[in-house]
Amino acid sequence: MHEELNRNIFLIKEHVGMFKAANNYDIYDPEDGSLLMECREEKLGIFTKMLRFTDYKRMTPFDVQIRTSAGQQVVRVKRGISLFLSKVQVFDENDQLIGMFKQKLFSLGGAFTVLDAEEVPVCQLKGKWTGWDFKFLAGENELAHVTKKWAGLGKEFFTSADNYVLSISPDVPAQSVARQLILAAVMCIDMVLKE
Repeated sequence: MHEELNRNIFLIKEHVGMFKAANNYDIYDPEDGSLLMECREEKLGIFTKMLRFTDYKRMTPFDVQIRTSAGQQVVRVKRGISLFLSKVQVFDENDQLIGMFKQKLFSLGGAFTVLDAEEVPVCQLKGKWTGWDFKFLAGENELAHVTKKWAGLGKEFFTSADNYVLSISPDVPAQSVARQLILAAVMCIDMVLKE
């Protein structure tokens, strides 16, 4: 597992564009603004690109690779066509399955279960229907929090609605697979629940 995942706070900025079909993000250190990782969706077929500009966007497949600034894969997030509820697979730097997400049927703010490779629940992702605010919960314990509100040193990065911050609890051990799954899930919030 890469050292970058042992940090507790990440600033995530989505690439915006008028005719943007691919999902691309940059992940920064909010303290100094340095680029830590890049998330790119490079393998888009022409049919998928066309559907991304329609009401069927939420059903299209995706394959997003999160890499260090040096180009080493950290996590890969992949989903096939989704007709009703999403099931997303997460792979490590060696393309080994480490977990998945299963979208919940009825949830007001959006939710899915984060599972390990054996499909054992790691945590639940729960959102508020009133805004862009999500928590990763293992029982009553909050493992991580994702929001568009940020008052730290990286506040100047928040120039549009496409930026958000991921705060991972220091209680989540370094080198834990849960850190990889949480980072991967943040990409899925935008692509699965909020598009």
